[in-house]
Amino acid sequence: MIGRITGLLLEKHPPLVLMDVNGVGYELDVPMSTFCKLPGIGEKVTLHTHYWVREDAHLLFGFMTEPERAMFRQLTKISGIGARTSLAILSGLSVNDLHQIVLSQDSVRLTGIPGIGKKTAERLLLELRDKINTTLTLPETGTAAPDAAKDILNALSALGYNDREANWAFGQLPEGVTVSDGIMQSLRLLSKAK
Repeated sequence: MIGRITGLLLEKHPPLVLMDVNGVGYELDVPMSTFCKLPGIGEKVTLHTHYWVREDAHLLFGFMTEPERAMFRQLTKISGIGARTSLAILSGLSVNDLHQIVLSQDSVRLTGIPGIGKKTAERLLLELRDKINTTLTLPETGTAAPDAAKDILNALSALGYNDREANWAFGQLPEGVTVSDGIMQSLRLLSKAK
């Protein structure tokens, strides 16, 4: 319903921010990863949003990046994981960190997040294992433009490489690489690794 908003930042009280959008004040809950990247009070900001409707409340969540919002949505689909727990996870881990934890099935790192016990961590790993894909794990400050990163990762996936292999190869690429060069260099790296 509300996918993105742009306005002036009026207040910051973790995890809540207040934005003025053409005279309307929107309260948004944000993860700490987004909170730390917000500009100063009175400055313009754009946030990707997720509108959450419950019996007792209508809530708006804000995210600095699309991969953060996508991961939030994926986390909230898991039984027993609500919006607050999802925000806590994204406050303690970046999207890329969470992806690596899922790939390595590292439940210990998840249990370090408040509210995540051993059983919840194992359920998260099990549920996310088959659902994490390249659209959720694009580098947040990666080595290529977001469109180039997506194209390179999609090409490697189409060629039969799994997410772990594709992300490993992509992580080895030099900054600013073009799509075609990125694919060729990734293929060379992957052929040497086998």
